[in-house]
Amino acid sequence: MRHASIAVAVSIFAIALGASGAFAQGKPIKIGVLNDQSSVYADFQGPGSVLAAQMAVEDYGGKAAGRKVEVVFADHQNKPDVGAAIARKWIDEDGVDMIADLPNSAVAFAVSEVVRQKNKVMIGSGAGSSELTASKCSPNTVHWTYDTWSYGHSLARAVMARGGRTWFFITADYAFGQDLEKQAADEVTKEGGKILGGVRSPLGTADFSSFLLSAQSSGAQVVALAVAGGDTTTSMKQAAEFGLTAKQSIVSLIFGINNVPALGLKASQGALTVFPFYWDMNEATRAWSRKFQSRAHNHAMPNDMQAGVYAATLHYLKAVDKVGGADDGRAVVAAMKAMPTDDPLFGKGTIREDGRKIHPMYLFQVKTPAESKGDWDYFKLLSAIPAEQAFRPLAEGHCALVK
Repeated sequence: MRHASIAVAVSIFAIALGASGAFAQGKPIKIGVLNDQSSVYADFQGPGSVLAAQMAVEDYGGKAAGRKVEVVFADHQNKPDVGAAIARKWIDEDGVDMIADLPNSAVAFAVSEVVRQKNKVMIGSGAGSSELTASKCSPNTVHWTYDTWSYGHSLARAVMARGGRTWFFITADYAFGQDLEKQAADEVTKEGGKILGGVRSPLGTADFSSFLLSAQSSGAQVVALAVAGGDTTTSMKQAAEFGLTAKQSIVSLIFGINNVPALGLKASQGALTVFPFYWDMNEATRAWSRKFQSRAHNHAMPNDMQAGVYAATLHYLKAVDKVGGADDGRAVVAAMKAMPTDDPLFGKGTIREDGRKIHPMYLFQVKTPAESKGDWDYFKLLSAIPAEQAFRPLAEGHCALVK
């Protein structure tokens, strides 16, 4: 009987010790990747961004501030109300501490507000609108990879330098497209060019014919596509079919590595584009990208937005370690801003007071079929855009966080 009592006591002690250890470790830190998993942006962020976040957690060691780190994901369906509802449930019921990616700026605006109210963290990688660091800036939000100011101004400047003086816009009819058009148009006007007109296209448009006919009749030298994802592929294909490329330059303001396979190098060759990351830039980007490709659901090389999820997640986890936890989102974002950024994909950089991540941008051109050496060898580097020129000057954003 005495032996049985001792055994029970030992068992109770062991259970109590295990429980106290679990309590000391705390609940897991959860990162939620929120993006389009099923529509026009699914191939451009989708499962690839989830994989990028998982790889960052693995490379960091799987823990931060002594707690296990987990990655969850959901499809926001390109609907702001759906995105906001997922964000609330994640934070209130599922213990999510940071929400990443957010392609579709209207969704990003809605989620940023939820995150601000709940004092968690949002890091936009797929999100485009530069208003995230201007009128919509928040102490809980970081904008990592690119924005409409950087793409619109940089690409418009490059096209203007090559003689494209008159422009017509085909623009996605929501916050992202409208802001992208504005940024490019501002640069065109600043450089002495003219905007001859424009049309707005719904997200996920299958038939761009009426918009392309309007662009053709405008006589503009440049037809600028302020669309993204699958809409870029569709509009460029149909522009070639309509014969616009014979007399007008088709300039896609958002053109990435995932657009090329659908169009083919012959149809894509010569296109100019701007982004901060390309898989074949150096040994570090090649090594990481090959690991990513070996695990990707579609065996694709990563794009800049997926690379941004990886790099941003690494920096977030460093900040969580510095703060000692993930509960206070504003404190974590403040730590992210205080620390210089440094990762194998974007190199060294900083995060400004307005939440804008600063790094160089690069002007690329799509190779000809003869120049390409194989699958995913699509772009050649033309020039670098220094970090201080690649993004909107801090004072011009009028972010309330900037003193």
